[in-house]
Amino acid sequence: MTMKFKNAKIKILDLDLRGCLYLNNFSHSQRVALFFKIISRVGDGPFWYLMLAIVWGMQGITYSLQIIYLLLGGSVGTAIYKFLKHKTTRPRPYQVHQVIVLGERPLDHFSFPSGHTLHAVMVTIVLGYIQPVLLAAMFPFMVLVALSRMVLGLHYPSDVIVGALIGAAVAAVIIFVAPLLNIAL
Repeated sequence: MTMKFKNAKIKILDLDLRGCLYLNNFSHSQRVALFFKIISRVGDGPFWYLMLAIVWGMQGITYSLQIIYLLLGGSVGTAIYKFLKHKTTRPRPYQVHQVIVLGERPLDHFSFPSGHTLHAVMVTIVLGYIQPVLLAAMFPFMVLVALSRMVLGLHYPSDVIVGALIGAAVAAVIIFVAPLLNIAL
């Protein structure tokens, strides 16, 4: 590893920690912590399943294939983030830095990347593409889910950024591949 690369890596990790500490500091307020804990819990899946049900209700039974396609995309996203978590084994911020307050129990052991953010971004992009009117509810919720993961001490900013990029990539593949399979989104 070259010295420039090492220095860049150290600076990035330092920025990552600073961002995490800054955002986690907001969790010292019980109201803020409770708000983001609720957002994080709902971001486990219930909100996204509700959005899927709304799209299905608005579009009818003819949209069942699109919903199944989106669920398959979610499975791909899950496989990607689980693979990366297993390979990188990055500890969660609260496990490494005692000053970071854990605001919610983690669903798994490792930090990188954020699966919550991955799915929030993927579902928001695809459902927003299918039914743009839903973006008014989904986009702010997506941002809050991403923030919640850092405020609660579960993820570093880089975990959330990479999770968002993977989610956007999976969404782009879904949107691009659907017409090739004669599935109208």
